Amino acid sequence: MTDSLACEDNADLHAFIHQQIEKKGGIPFSEYMEYCLYHPQFGYYMGSRQRIGTHGDFFTSSTVHRLFGGLLAKQLHQMWQLLAEGPFTIVEQGAGDGFLALDILDTIKREYPDFYAKLCYQLIEISPDNRRRQQQNLAEHQTCLQWCRFEEVTPFDGCFLSNELVDAFTVSIVEKHDGVLQEVYVVNGDNGFGEELRTPVSEQIQYHFDKLGVAPVEGNRAEVCLYAAQWIRSVAEKLRRGFVLTIDYGYPAAELYAPFRRQGTLLCYYHHTANDNPYQNIGCQDLTSHVDFTLLQQWGEEQGLDCLYFGEQYRFLMGLGFIEELVKLQAAETDERKACALRMTLKNLILPDGGMGETFKVLVQGKGVATPVLLCQRSIQEISLESLALSS
Repeated sequence: MTDSLACEDNADLHAFIHQQIEKKGGIPFSEYMEYCLYHPQFGYYMGSRQRIGTHGDFFTSSTVHRLFGGLLAKQLHQMWQLLAEGPFTIVEQGAGDGFLALDILDTIKREYPDFYAKLCYQLIEISPDNRRRQQQNLAEHQTCLQWCRFEEVTPFDGCFLSNELVDAFTVSIVEKHDGVLQEVYVVNGDNGFGEELRTPVSEQIQYHFDKLGVAPVEGNRAEVCLYAAQWIRSVAEKLRRGFVLTIDYGYPAAELYAPFRRQGTLLCYYHHTANDNPYQNIGCQDLTSHVDFTLLQQWGEEQGLDCLYFGEQYRFLMGLGFIEELVKLQAAETDERKACALRMTLKNLILPDGGMGETFKVLVQGKGVATPVLLCQRSIQEISLESLALSS
Protein backbone atom coordinates (compact mmCIF):
# COMPACT_ATOMS: atom_id res chain seq x y z
CA MET A 1 0.00 0.00 0.00
CA THR A 2 1.37 3.42 -0.96
CA ASP A 3 2.57 5.62 1.89
CA SER A 4 1.61 9.23 1.21
CA LEU A 5 0.44 12.20 3.19
CA ALA A 6 -3.28 12.91 3.26
CA CYS A 7 -4.16 15.79 0.98
CA GLU A 8 -7.64 16.33 2.34
CA ASP A 9 -9.71 14.73 5.05
CA ASN A 10 -13.29 14.91 6.27
CA ALA A 11 -12.74 15.27 10.01
CA ASP A 12 -16.38 14.52 10.85
CA LEU A 13 -16.36 11.29 8.86
CA HIS A 14 -12.98 10.32 10.29
CA ALA A 15 -14.33 10.78 13.82
CA PHE A 16 -17.50 8.81 13.02
CA ILE A 17 -15.58 5.83 11.63
CA HIS A 18 -13.15 5.92 14.56
CA GLN A 19 -16.14 5.73 16.92
CA GLN A 20 -17.69 2.80 15.03
CA ILE A 21 -14.42 0.88 15.21
CA GLU A 22 -14.10 1.54 18.93
CA LYS A 23 -17.65 0.39 19.50
CA LYS A 24 -17.36 -2.82 17.44
CA GLY A 25 -13.72 -3.70 17.95
CA GLY A 26 -12.99 -3.34 14.24
CA ILE A 27 -15.18 -3.26 11.14
CA PRO A 28 -15.03 -5.20 7.84
CA PHE A 29 -13.49 -3.22 4.99
CA SER A 30 -16.87 -3.29 3.23
CA GLU A 31 -18.41 -1.33 6.10
CA TYR A 32 -15.53 1.14 6.07
CA MET A 33 -15.97 1.67 2.32
CA GLU A 34 -19.73 2.15 2.79
CA TYR A 35 -19.09 4.98 5.26
CA CYS A 36 -16.44 6.60 3.04
CA LEU A 37 -18.64 6.67 -0.04
CA TYR A 38 -22.24 6.70 1.16
CA HIS A 39 -22.49 8.10 4.68
CA PRO A 40 -25.68 10.24 4.44
CA GLN A 41 -23.92 13.43 5.55
CA PHE A 42 -20.21 12.96 4.96
CA GLY A 43 -19.84 10.32 2.23
CA TYR A 44 -17.90 11.07 -0.95
CA TYR A 45 -20.95 10.64 -3.19
CA MET A 46 -23.39 12.39 -0.88
CA GLY A 47 -21.81 15.81 -0.33
CA SER A 48 -21.70 18.81 -2.66
CA ARG A 49 -18.47 18.52 -4.64
CA GLN A 50 -17.25 18.21 -8.21
CA ARG A 51 -16.54 14.53 -8.81
CA ILE A 52 -16.55 14.12 -12.59
CA GLY A 53 -14.68 16.05 -15.26
CA THR A 54 -11.62 18.29 -15.44
CA HIS A 55 -12.20 19.85 -12.03
CA GLY A 56 -13.23 16.59 -10.37
CA ASP A 57 -11.47 13.34 -9.55
CA PHE A 58 -12.10 11.18 -12.63
CA PHE A 59 -13.54 11.09 -16.17
CA THR A 60 -16.23 8.78 -17.52
CA SER A 61 -16.84 7.79 -21.15
CA SER A 62 -19.83 10.13 -21.30
CA THR A 63 -17.63 13.11 -20.40
CA VAL A 64 -15.16 12.34 -23.19
CA HIS A 65 -17.59 13.15 -26.04
CA ARG A 66 -21.32 13.17 -26.77
CA LEU A 67 -20.77 10.45 -29.40
CA PHE A 68 -20.70 7.84 -26.63
CA GLY A 69 -24.28 8.62 -25.63
CA GLY A 70 -25.29 8.95 -29.27
CA LEU A 71 -24.16 5.42 -30.06
CA LEU A 72 -25.92 4.07 -26.97
CA ALA A 73 -29.09 5.77 -28.22
CA LYS A 74 -28.76 3.83 -31.46
CA GLN A 75 -28.63 0.52 -29.58
CA LEU A 76 -31.51 1.55 -27.31
CA HIS A 77 -33.58 2.39 -30.38
CA GLN A 78 -33.09 -1.13 -31.72
CA MET A 79 -34.07 -2.54 -28.33
CA TRP A 80 -37.30 -0.52 -28.54
CA GLN A 81 -37.95 -1.99 -31.98
CA LEU A 82 -37.35 -5.49 -30.63
CA LEU A 83 -40.03 -4.84 -28.00
CA ALA A 84 -42.58 -4.03 -30.72
CA GLU A 85 -42.19 -0.23 -30.42
CA GLY A 86 -44.49 0.09 -27.43
CA PRO A 87 -43.99 2.14 -24.25
CA PHE A 88 -40.33 1.83 -23.29
CA THR A 89 -38.66 2.69 -19.99
CA ILE A 90 -34.96 3.39 -19.61
CA VAL A 91 -33.88 3.13 -15.99
CA GLU A 92 -30.43 4.59 -15.39
CA GLN A 93 -28.83 4.13 -11.99
CA GLY A 94 -25.93 6.31 -10.85
CA ALA A 95 -26.18 8.91 -13.62
CA GLY A 96 -23.67 11.34 -12.11
CA ASP A 97 -24.20 14.82 -13.51
CA GLY A 98 -26.68 13.46 -16.07
CA PHE A 99 -24.57 14.06 -19.18
CA LEU A 100 -24.96 10.51 -20.52
CA ALA A 101 -28.74 10.75 -20.15
CA LEU A 102 -28.63 14.14 -21.88
CA ASP A 103 -26.67 12.81 -24.87
CA ILE A 104 -28.96 9.79 -25.15
CA LEU A 105 -32.15 11.86 -24.93
CA ASP A 106 -30.87 14.55 -27.30
CA THR A 107 -30.04 11.90 -29.90
CA ILE A 108 -33.32 10.03 -29.53
CA LYS A 109 -35.35 13.23 -29.74
CA ARG A 110 -33.47 14.36 -32.85
CA GLU A 111 -33.10 11.08 -34.75
CA TYR A 112 -35.88 8.82 -33.41
CA PRO A 113 -38.88 11.05 -32.59
CA ASP A 114 -41.35 8.13 -32.58
CA PHE A 115 -39.21 6.39 -29.97
CA TYR A 116 -38.94 9.61 -27.93
CA ALA A 117 -42.73 9.88 -27.83
CA LYS A 118 -42.98 6.42 -26.20
CA LEU A 119 -40.08 6.91 -23.80
CA CYS A 120 -39.97 7.22 -20.02
CA TYR A 121 -36.49 7.89 -18.59
CA GLN A 122 -36.13 7.09 -14.87
CA LEU A 123 -33.06 8.06 -12.88
CA ILE A 124 -32.17 6.26 -9.66
CA GLU A 125 -30.08 8.66 -7.62
CA ILE A 126 -29.21 8.56 -3.92
CA SER A 127 -27.05 11.70 -3.93
CA PRO A 128 -28.98 14.97 -3.41
CA ASP A 129 -26.08 16.83 -5.04
CA ASN A 130 -26.14 14.64 -8.16
CA ARG A 131 -29.93 14.84 -8.40
CA ARG A 132 -29.74 18.66 -8.36
CA ARG A 133 -27.14 18.62 -11.16
CA GLN A 134 -29.22 16.16 -13.19
CA GLN A 135 -32.36 18.26 -12.88
CA GLN A 136 -30.47 21.31 -14.14
CA ASN A 137 -28.74 19.56 -17.03
CA LEU A 138 -31.82 17.63 -18.18
CA ALA A 139 -34.39 20.40 -17.86
CA GLU A 140 -35.31 20.37 -21.56
CA HIS A 141 -36.39 16.72 -21.32
CA GLN A 142 -38.41 17.06 -18.13
CA THR A 143 -41.63 15.76 -19.73
CA CYS A 144 -40.21 12.22 -20.02
CA LEU A 145 -38.09 12.19 -16.84
CA GLN A 146 -38.71 10.68 -13.42
CA TRP A 147 -36.49 10.42 -10.33
CA CYS A 148 -36.88 7.61 -7.85
CA ARG A 149 -35.18 5.32 -5.38
CA PHE A 150 -34.31 1.79 -6.44
CA GLU A 151 -37.09 0.27 -4.37
CA GLU A 152 -39.61 2.61 -6.02
CA VAL A 153 -38.99 1.23 -9.54
CA THR A 154 -42.06 -0.73 -10.57
CA PRO A 155 -41.96 -3.64 -13.06
CA PHE A 156 -41.19 -2.27 -16.53
CA ASP A 157 -40.46 -3.14 -20.16
CA GLY A 158 -37.32 -1.52 -21.51
CA CYS A 159 -33.66 -1.30 -20.53
CA PHE A 160 -31.85 -0.98 -17.21
CA LEU A 161 -28.71 1.05 -17.94
CA SER A 162 -25.62 1.72 -15.85
CA ASN A 163 -22.28 3.26 -16.73
CA GLU A 164 -19.51 2.96 -14.12
CA LEU A 165 -21.92 2.06 -11.33
CA VAL A 166 -20.96 -1.43 -10.20
CA ASP A 167 -17.29 -0.51 -9.67
CA ALA A 168 -18.44 1.82 -6.85
CA PHE A 169 -20.32 -0.90 -4.95
CA THR A 170 -18.73 -1.72 -1.61
CA VAL A 171 -16.40 -4.71 -1.46
CA SER A 172 -15.00 -7.05 1.13
CA ILE A 173 -11.24 -7.68 0.94
CA VAL A 174 -9.70 -11.09 1.53
CA GLU A 175 -6.22 -12.59 1.54
CA LYS A 176 -5.18 -16.24 1.43
CA HIS A 177 -2.51 -17.46 3.84
CA ASP A 178 -1.64 -21.07 4.66
CA GLY A 179 -4.48 -22.13 2.39
CA VAL A 180 -7.09 -20.21 4.39
CA LEU A 181 -9.06 -17.14 3.32
CA GLN A 182 -8.87 -14.26 5.78
CA GLU A 183 -10.94 -11.07 5.74
CA VAL A 184 -9.53 -7.57 6.10
CA TYR A 185 -10.92 -5.59 9.03
CA VAL A 186 -10.24 -1.90 9.63
CA VAL A 187 -8.97 -1.01 13.10
CA ASN A 188 -7.78 2.09 14.92
CA GLY A 189 -4.03 2.55 15.10
CA ASP A 190 -1.57 5.02 16.56
CA ASN A 191 -1.28 6.86 13.24
CA GLY A 192 -4.80 6.54 11.90
CA PHE A 193 -6.67 3.55 10.52
CA GLY A 194 -4.97 0.23 9.95
CA GLU A 195 -5.79 -3.33 8.88
CA GLU A 196 -6.11 -6.66 10.61
CA LEU A 197 -6.70 -10.07 9.04
CA ARG A 198 -9.39 -12.22 10.66
CA THR A 199 -10.76 -15.71 10.17
CA PRO A 200 -13.03 -17.28 9.30
CA VAL A 201 -14.49 -15.31 6.43
CA SER A 202 -18.28 -15.06 6.26
CA GLU A 203 -20.31 -17.88 4.74
CA GLN A 204 -21.38 -15.49 1.96
CA ILE A 205 -17.77 -14.85 0.94
CA GLN A 206 -16.90 -18.55 0.94
CA TYR A 207 -20.05 -19.33 -1.08
CA HIS A 208 -19.11 -16.58 -3.54
CA PHE A 209 -15.83 -18.29 -4.44
CA ASP A 210 -17.34 -21.78 -4.39
CA LYS A 211 -19.99 -20.65 -6.87
CA LEU A 212 -17.45 -18.98 -9.16
CA GLY A 213 -15.16 -22.00 -9.08
CA VAL A 214 -12.12 -19.72 -8.76
CA ALA A 215 -10.43 -18.08 -5.77
CA PRO A 216 -7.28 -16.11 -4.88
CA VAL A 217 -4.09 -18.14 -4.75
CA GLU A 218 -1.76 -18.32 -1.76
CA GLY A 219 -0.52 -14.89 -0.67
CA ASN A 220 -2.89 -12.92 -2.91
CA ARG A 221 -5.33 -10.18 -1.95
CA ALA A 222 -8.68 -9.80 -3.71
CA GLU A 223 -12.01 -8.00 -3.52
CA VAL A 224 -15.43 -9.59 -3.22
CA CYS A 225 -18.50 -7.58 -4.19
CA LEU A 226 -21.35 -9.45 -2.54
CA TYR A 227 -23.74 -6.56 -3.20
CA ALA A 228 -23.37 -7.00 -6.98
CA ALA A 229 -25.09 -10.38 -6.80
CA GLN A 230 -27.99 -8.93 -4.81
CA TRP A 231 -28.21 -5.97 -7.20
CA ILE A 232 -28.41 -7.98 -10.43
CA ARG A 233 -31.06 -10.24 -8.89
CA SER A 234 -33.14 -7.19 -7.94
CA VAL A 235 -32.73 -5.64 -11.38
CA ALA A 236 -33.92 -8.88 -13.00
CA GLU A 237 -36.98 -8.96 -10.75
CA LYS A 238 -37.98 -5.43 -11.78
CA LEU A 239 -37.49 -6.05 -15.50
CA ARG A 240 -40.60 -7.67 -17.01
CA ARG A 241 -39.19 -7.85 -20.51
CA GLY A 242 -36.20 -6.19 -22.08
CA PHE A 243 -32.51 -5.63 -21.48
CA VAL A 244 -29.86 -4.88 -18.88
CA LEU A 245 -26.91 -2.88 -20.26
CA THR A 246 -23.92 -2.66 -17.91
CA ILE A 247 -20.79 -0.69 -18.83
CA ASP A 248 -17.83 -0.74 -16.47
CA TYR A 249 -14.19 -1.66 -16.09
CA GLY A 250 -13.56 -5.22 -15.01
CA TYR A 251 -12.84 -8.79 -16.01
CA PRO A 252 -14.29 -12.30 -16.05
CA ALA A 253 -13.65 -14.04 -12.70
CA ALA A 254 -10.77 -16.19 -13.98
CA GLU A 255 -8.85 -13.04 -14.97
CA LEU A 256 -9.96 -10.97 -11.98
CA TYR A 257 -8.60 -13.55 -9.54
CA ALA A 258 -5.62 -14.64 -11.67
CA PRO A 259 -2.39 -15.48 -9.79
CA PHE A 260 -0.53 -12.49 -11.25
CA ARG A 261 -3.04 -10.04 -9.71
CA ARG A 262 -1.27 -10.09 -6.35
CA GLN A 263 -2.82 -7.00 -4.73
CA GLY A 264 -6.33 -7.05 -6.17
CA THR A 265 -7.77 -4.08 -8.02
CA LEU A 266 -8.87 -1.59 -5.36
CA LEU A 267 -7.94 1.96 -6.37
CA CYS A 268 -8.64 5.44 -5.08
CA TYR A 269 -9.06 8.52 -7.30
CA TYR A 270 -8.30 12.00 -6.06
CA HIS A 271 -7.90 14.97 -8.44
CA HIS A 272 -7.24 12.61 -11.39
CA THR A 273 -4.46 10.83 -9.55
CA ALA A 274 -4.78 7.15 -8.67
CA ASN A 275 -3.47 5.70 -5.44
CA ASP A 276 -3.95 2.47 -3.49
CA ASN A 277 -4.37 3.94 0.00
CA PRO A 278 -8.03 4.02 1.09
CA TYR A 279 -7.06 5.41 4.50
CA GLN A 280 -6.15 8.89 3.30
CA ASN A 281 -8.38 11.66 1.88
CA ILE A 282 -11.23 10.03 3.83
CA GLY A 283 -14.59 10.98 2.35
CA CYS A 284 -12.82 13.08 -0.28
CA GLN A 285 -11.61 10.45 -2.74
CA ASP A 286 -13.40 7.84 -4.81
CA LEU A 287 -12.86 4.16 -3.95
CA THR A 288 -13.40 1.58 -6.69
CA SER A 289 -12.61 -1.99 -7.66
CA HIS A 290 -12.87 -3.84 -10.96
CA VAL A 291 -16.17 -5.57 -11.69
CA ASP A 292 -16.56 -9.35 -11.69
CA PHE A 293 -18.56 -9.86 -14.89
CA THR A 294 -18.80 -13.62 -14.34
CA LEU A 295 -20.72 -12.95 -11.13
CA LEU A 296 -23.19 -10.69 -12.97
CA GLN A 297 -23.73 -13.31 -15.66
CA GLN A 298 -24.12 -16.24 -13.25
CA TRP A 299 -26.55 -14.56 -10.89
CA GLY A 300 -28.39 -12.95 -13.80
CA GLU A 301 -28.96 -16.30 -15.51
CA GLU A 302 -30.56 -17.65 -12.34
CA GLN A 303 -33.08 -14.82 -12.53
CA GLY A 304 -33.88 -15.23 -16.22
CA LEU A 305 -31.30 -12.86 -17.72
CA ASP A 306 -29.62 -14.36 -20.78
CA CYS A 307 -26.20 -13.08 -21.81
CA LEU A 308 -26.68 -11.56 -25.26
CA TYR A 309 -23.35 -9.74 -25.58
CA PHE A 310 -20.14 -9.38 -23.60
CA GLY A 311 -17.05 -7.66 -24.95
CA GLU A 312 -14.63 -4.77 -24.79
CA GLN A 313 -15.98 -1.24 -25.09
CA TYR A 314 -14.08 -0.61 -28.32
CA ARG A 315 -15.76 -3.55 -30.03
CA PHE A 316 -19.17 -2.47 -28.73
CA LEU A 317 -18.74 1.11 -30.00
CA MET A 318 -17.27 0.12 -33.34
CA GLY A 319 -20.14 -2.31 -33.85
CA LEU A 320 -22.56 0.57 -33.35
CA GLY A 321 -20.84 2.72 -35.96
CA PHE A 322 -18.05 4.56 -34.15
CA ILE A 323 -15.86 4.79 -37.25
CA GLU A 324 -18.67 5.99 -39.50
CA GLU A 325 -19.74 8.63 -36.98
CA LEU A 326 -16.16 9.80 -36.54
CA VAL A 327 -15.93 10.28 -40.31
CA LYS A 328 -19.09 12.40 -40.27
CA LEU A 329 -17.86 14.53 -37.38
CA GLN A 330 -14.51 15.10 -39.11
CA ALA A 331 -16.17 16.00 -42.39
CA ALA A 332 -18.24 18.65 -40.61
CA GLU A 333 -15.12 20.20 -39.04
CA THR A 334 -13.40 22.65 -41.40
CA ASP A 335 -10.54 23.52 -39.05
CA GLU A 336 -7.87 20.81 -39.34
CA ARG A 337 -6.50 21.52 -35.85
CA LYS A 338 -9.96 21.00 -34.37
CA ALA A 339 -10.44 17.86 -36.48
CA CYS A 340 -7.16 16.49 -35.13
CA ALA A 341 -8.17 17.33 -31.56
CA LEU A 342 -11.49 15.57 -32.17
CA ARG A 343 -9.70 12.41 -33.33
CA MET A 344 -7.42 12.44 -30.29
CA THR A 345 -10.36 12.94 -27.95
CA LEU A 346 -12.43 10.13 -29.42
CA LYS A 347 -9.50 7.72 -29.42
CA ASN A 348 -9.81 7.64 -25.62
CA LEU A 349 -13.07 5.71 -26.02
CA ILE A 350 -11.54 2.87 -28.05
CA LEU A 351 -7.77 2.73 -27.43
CA PRO A 352 -6.69 -0.37 -25.49
CA ASP A 353 -3.56 1.21 -23.96
CA GLY A 354 -4.02 4.45 -22.07
CA GLY A 355 -7.66 4.70 -23.13
CA MET A 356 -10.98 3.13 -22.16
CA GLY A 357 -11.38 0.73 -25.07
CA GLU A 358 -10.19 -2.56 -23.58
CA THR A 359 -10.36 -2.24 -19.79
CA PHE A 360 -14.00 -1.18 -20.05
CA LYS A 361 -16.41 -3.98 -20.86
CA VAL A 362 -20.04 -4.01 -21.96
CA LEU A 363 -22.51 -6.67 -20.82
CA VAL A 364 -25.94 -6.88 -22.42
CA GLN A 365 -28.42 -9.28 -20.83
CA GLY A 366 -31.94 -9.95 -22.03
CA LYS A 367 -35.16 -11.18 -20.44
CA GLY A 368 -38.02 -12.54 -22.52
CA VAL A 369 -36.44 -11.37 -25.79
CA ALA A 370 -35.01 -14.68 -27.13
CA THR A 371 -31.59 -14.21 -28.76
CA PRO A 372 -31.75 -11.22 -31.13
CA VAL A 373 -28.77 -10.07 -33.15
CA LEU A 374 -27.92 -6.72 -31.62
CA LEU A 375 -26.41 -3.85 -33.58
CA CYS A 376 -23.40 -3.84 -31.26
CA GLN A 377 -22.58 -7.39 -32.34
CA ARG A 378 -21.50 -6.25 -35.81
CA SER A 379 -17.92 -7.42 -36.22
CA ILE A 380 -15.03 -5.13 -37.05
CA GLN A 381 -14.61 -7.05 -40.32
CA GLU A 382 -18.03 -5.77 -41.41
CA ILE A 383 -16.95 -2.11 -41.26
CA SER A 384 -16.66 -0.85 -44.82
CA LEU A 385 -13.20 -0.24 -46.24
CA GLU A 386 -14.41 3.14 -47.50
CA SER A 387 -15.10 4.24 -43.90
CA LEU A 388 -11.70 3.05 -42.73
CA ALA A 389 -9.95 4.90 -45.57
CA LEU A 390 -11.80 8.14 -44.84
CA SER A 391 -10.98 7.96 -41.14
CA SER A 392 -7.24 7.56 -41.57
